[in-house]
Amino acid sequence: MFKNTQYVSEYTQFMQGFLKDNPEVAKGQVDGRALLWDKSPINLDERTRAAESNVAQKSYPYLTE
Repeated sequence: MFKNTQYVSEYTQFMQGFLKDNPEVAKGQVDGRALLWDKSPINLDERTRAAESNVAQKSYPYLTE
């Protein structure tokens, strides 16, 4: 089958026009991604201390033995 590479959906046309008219939206998307997903570097000393301070849980916590 041949693909129609000339076709652009109405939604794509709308979004392209919207982002062209409102460039601050794209910057807001980048800022939101940085806020939620980009993490600061891991401090290995804190990570080791946190791992050592974990308390082992029982496989079934309601068992009284």
